[in-house]
Amino acid sequence: MRRDVRARLELTVTEPALLSLQIAVAGPTTAEELVVTLDGSPLPTPREIDGGYGGRVHMIEECAPGALVVEYAASVEGTYPVPAPPGSEEHDRIVQMRPSRYCPSDKLLSTAAHEFGDIEDTGKLIDAVRDWVNGRLLYIAGSSKPTDDAVDTLLLGEGVCRDYAHLVVSLLRARDVPARLVAVYAPGLSPMDFHAVVEAWTGSEWRVVDATGLAPRRSMLRISTGRDASDTAFLTTHHGGVDLNSMMITAVVDELPAEDPAEALSLG
Repeated sequence: MRRDVRARLELTVTEPALLSLQIAVAGPTTAEELVVTLDGSPLPTPREIDGGYGGRVHMIEECAPGALVVEYAASVEGTYPVPAPPGSEEHDRIVQMRPSRYCPSDKLLSTAAHEFGDIEDTGKLIDAVRDWVNGRLLYIAGSSKPTDDAVDTLLLGEGVCRDYAHLVVSLLRARDVPARLVAVYAPGLSPMDFHAVVEAWTGSEWRVVDATGLAPRRSMLRISTGRDASDTAFLTTHHGGVDLNSMMITAVVDELPAEDPAEALSLG
C-alpha cells in the first residue's frame, strides 16, 4: 500500500510568534519534504523535536510578521508497528485512563455505567461505544467550538471528527478502558481534512476506532497521538499573533480499501 499526503497552510503572522506544527507523518517515510516561506522567501527548516508515539513536532521560532506558508509532502510504502509511547507502556495505559482537558471522563461515569455497565468483554464494549456515539451524534461541519469537550458534544448532539473521538475516549475511560486520540491523514475522507480517531486498549493491543465511519482505517497514517486534541493540534501558537487563512490537505492511496467498522484493526 502506497499513500501520498500533502498539507499546505497559509497564515498571517501579525506579531512575532513561536509556532509548533504537527503535520509530519509519524514513523518512516519513503520521501518527505517540509518547506516554510515568509513573504515568499524560504525560512530555515523548522527544528524537529520528538512528539512521542513516533510523532514529530516542528518548531518555527521567533517568526517575524508577514505571510507565512507551510508546505509538507510525504510518501509512505507499507505499514509499521504501533510506536512505543514515552516512558513505559504500562504507565501510558494508566495515563490514558485519566480525565483530560477535552475528555472529562469523570463527568460521564453515570452515563457510561447506564449505557455500557452490563458489557464485560472489552472488545464488545469498544464496539458498543463506537456504535452508540455514531448513532447519537450528527456529523455537521462547523457545529462545534474549539473549546468544546466531550460533555458539550454529548449535550449538543453534533460535531466533527474530534468531537466524536473525544466522546468515544471519554466513555471508554469512564469504563476503565485506556483510550487515546490520534490525528491522522485519511485517504478517502470527504471533504478532505486532517482527521481524528481513537486508539483503545483491548487488553492485548491498541485498536483503532472511528465512530464517524468516514474513511477506511486501513489506509490511515498516524501524525500525532495524545490524551486529546490539546496534544495533537496541527498548529499551536505559543506566543505572538497568527491567523490561519486557508488550509489544504490531500491524502491518497494506490487502492482504497473497503471498510468494515466491526473489523479489529491496529493503526500502522
